[in-house]
Amino acid sequence: MKRALITGITGFAGSHLAEFLLKKGVEVYGTRRWRSKLDNIINIEDRIKLLEADIRDGYSVAKAVEESSPDYIFHLASQSSVSTSWKAPVDTMETNTIGTIHLLEAVRQSKCDPVIQIAGTSEEYGMVYPDELPVREMNPLRPLSTYAVSKLATDKLGYQYHMSYGMKVVITRAFNHTGPRRGDVFVTSNFAKQIAEIEHGIKKPIIYVGNLNASRDFTDVRDIVNAYWLAVTKCEYGNVYNICSEKIRTIQSVLDLLLGLTDKKIEIKQEPSRIRPSDVELIYGDCSKFKAVTDWKQEIAFEKTMDDLLNYWRERVRAMYTQ
Repeated sequence: MKRALITGITGFAGSHLAEFLLKKGVEVYGTRRWRSKLDNIINIEDRIKLLEADIRDGYSVAKAVEESSPDYIFHLASQSSVSTSWKAPVDTMETNTIGTIHLLEAVRQSKCDPVIQIAGTSEEYGMVYPDELPVREMNPLRPLSTYAVSKLATDKLGYQYHMSYGMKVVITRAFNHTGPRRGDVFVTSNFAKQIAEIEHGIKKPIIYVGNLNASRDFTDVRDIVNAYWLAVTKCEYGNVYNICSEKIRTIQSVLDLLLGLTDKKIEIKQEPSRIRPSDVELIYGDCSKFKAVTDWKQEIAFEKTMDDLLNYWRERVRAMYTQ
């Protein structure tokens, strides 16, 4: 039986990946911090092996690598919010960049030789000009947030450790992904949570928004974790691969879709605090390179993703307010 170590297994993508790997017959280990909530993995907790480790603590990371002795490592632990990175830039850099060094050093000094997936992001591309769309892997990187800078560094560390030490590193740059369990600091989930609270009578029928003109490339998280598996089993080490829907949606259109799933009449108000100091206005990707190597394709329609996300928040809100 193959073994996989998922850093950040209790998080959004990490929990979905754990479920996916279990169905593949993979033995799953995952790192968690002592204060990590286990809500996302409550249904599979008895089938995975949790290892207490903080990605910012090199000793605990090395211990987790040694104990799991994995064939695959999926490096998903990070401070993953662009908005939070404006408020906590130092913590973002320490968690994402130094944390990645801790992991790579732990593997380098261990006796195992796993394939390592470094989870990058489309935010690394940052300022993309209209004539550069759709974005390919060789596009210039012009990050516009501390989060994006931290992930760019993570991306390049993976390449450097591959070139310097021959480590089996594959770098993925997933574009926006969403679905059930997405944290409410992210736009689609935040909208869905607000709608669920309005339906439950917790909030007045007003939904607060930021920049609705920005355009993004969204994929369901369940399709993304399938892509992560294909990345470690089929992709070339040292290479970078976009993972995306290759479709563009405005944030306004996403909000309209969610509002169409409720019978409540809801007013929309822009809130200044939700506007970022700088924002990526328009981005969508080209993942033909990844598809050519893996034959990956999306299985879940975006409408299904939004329906599942809203129902997830309906259940969460109902549980929170009926205890």
